[in-house]
Amino acid sequence: MREHIRGRRPRPDGPFRGRAAALTALVLGATACASGPGAGGGGDGSGAGGELTVFAAASLIDVFEEIAGSFEQERPGVTVTLNFAGSSELAQQINSGAPADVFAAADTATMGQVVDGEGLDADWAAEHGGDALVFATNTLRIAVPPDNPAGVGGLADLAEDDVSVAFCAQEVPCGSATATALEAAGLEVTPVTLEEDVRAVLTKVELDEVDAGLVYATDVASAGGRVEGLEFPGAEEAANDYPIAVLAGAADPDLAADWAGFVATEGAPVLREAGFGTP
Repeated sequence: MREHIRGRRPRPDGPFRGRAAALTALVLGATACASGPGAGGGGDGSGAGGELTVFAAASLIDVFEEIAGSFEQERPGVTVTLNFAGSSELAQQINSGAPADVFAAADTATMGQVVDGEGLDADWAAEHGGDALVFATNTLRIAVPPDNPAGVGGLADLAEDDVSVAFCAQEVPCGSATATALEAAGLEVTPVTLEEDVRAVLTKVELDEVDAGLVYATDVASAGGRVEGLEFPGAEEAANDYPIAVLAGAADPDLAADWAGFVATEGAPVLREAGFGTP
C-alpha cells in the first residue's frame, strides 16, 4: 500500500523581488516512513519486496501517484511512500539527514544542492557522471479563474495595481522560473502572496483568492476546468528540467535505482499525458 505525505506551512506575504525567505526544516520523525538501514527488502531491485521513500517536487503529485501505483503492481510487496513539498525544502531536509531513498526535483539548481553535498549514492553517481538524470521538463503558464475577472491577457497585466497575483517564493524552482520570466520581460510584479510550492499557488487561483498566478503547464492541466491557462512569450526561456537521483544512504539502492529508471522509461507516457516534456 502506498503512503502519501504532504505538509505545508504558511509563508508571510511580501514583495517578490529581492525576497529570500529562510526555510525551516520539517520535523520528520512524525511524518516520514521508516526508510533507514534495514527498511529495504528487495536488495536487488527485482520486485521481491521492500520499502521506498521518494521525496518529490509538489508539481509531480499527480504523475508520481500514478507511476507509483504501476510500480507497486509490477513489484508485489513493494511499498512506495511519496513525500511532496517545494524542492528547496526537500533538498534542505535531505542535506539535514532526512531518511529518503530517491529525490526528484523541479530544477537542476535545487538538485545541485544535494549533489554538491555529496548526497547521491556513489554507484548511481558513478553511472551518471556524478549527476542526476533529467527525466522531464516543464514550462510556466498564467493561471486565471475560468471567468478571468481581471481580464488578464498576458504577463504585463500582472503588473497592474488592480490585479492580485500569487507567485511561488523565489527560493523554490517555480519561483526562480517566475523571476527569470519577469526579468526577461522587463517587468516588476508585487504579488499579494508568496507560496511555498506551485500547488499552493494553483489553489489560490482555484479558490478565486487571487486574479492570477504563475504555475506550470502541468498544474493547469491537472486542474481541469477549475482554472484557465494562458501561454505567454518567453515562457520557454524559463523552462525547468526535472532531475531524479538515488540518494546516499538509500536503504535499498537497487530498488531505488529501479524506481528512478521506471520513472524515466515506463513513466514517460504518464508524464507526457500530464503535459510534461520528456527528454
